[in-house]
Amino acid sequence: MDIKKDVQQQFGNNANSYVSSPIHKDGKDLLMMVKMAEVKGQEILLDIATGGGHTANAFAPLVKKVTALDLTAKMLAAAESFITGNGHSNVEFVLGDAENLPFPDDSFDIVTCRIAPHHFPNVDLFIKEVYRVLKPNGQFLLDDNVVPENEEYDHFYNKIEKLRDYSHFRAWKKTEWIKKLEESGLEIFEWRRFEKTFRFEPWCANMKLPEPEKNNLTQLILKSSKEIKQKFSILIENDKIISFVGEAIVLKAIKR
Repeated sequence: MDIKKDVQQQFGNNANSYVSSPIHKDGKDLLMMVKMAEVKGQEILLDIATGGGHTANAFAPLVKKVTALDLTAKMLAAAESFITGNGHSNVEFVLGDAENLPFPDDSFDIVTCRIAPHHFPNVDLFIKEVYRVLKPNGQFLLDDNVVPENEEYDHFYNKIEKLRDYSHFRAWKKTEWIKKLEESGLEIFEWRRFEKTFRFEPWCANMKLPEPEKNNLTQLILKSSKEIKQKFSILIENDKIISFVGEAIVLKAIKR
């Protein structure tokens, strides 16, 4: 089974939990994205990998039209129910692939993508597609989990994410994102790093992780080095993992 089918299966099975997930629903990063965007009210916006629809929902009152795109039909249906339930009538919902967008060149004033690119098997193709569908001077707003520059920490974070969620492909380093975006022709105007606290039990429950796999994941984290425990602020009580801290970035890039 390829990674895209993995994504469809995982998110199809867990669509409603993503709509209600606090990290997706209440994240301060969503407010950061909205503040970074330059919006006058007449923009046409594309939200790639809309997931539970939180980003599309946040921008709907601020722009003329939103297209919410997702690879997974059940996720799209959950997003539509959430967004229309909030009274927004200017959002259309499109089934589609972030690496092969079903839109003409120069179609959108703004493209957003939040907490999703770590699932994309070919992030370079995704960036190329973002560039293609953006109008000249269009804005790209990216928000995703990233890994530290240190190789050991990078490996640890990506490993635990993959064990929790087999549809996880890779969380990239901050420097990797900057390089990839600038090489594509996009210019980075602003970016912010922020920390995210993951509560271990809900983090596993979001993916309906079976108990044996959750136990394996627990053991891996418990046996990690002192440096890793310190770096990720892993909180352990009575051999139970309570939480850990990851990092993410929000950035704005412009198509020149």
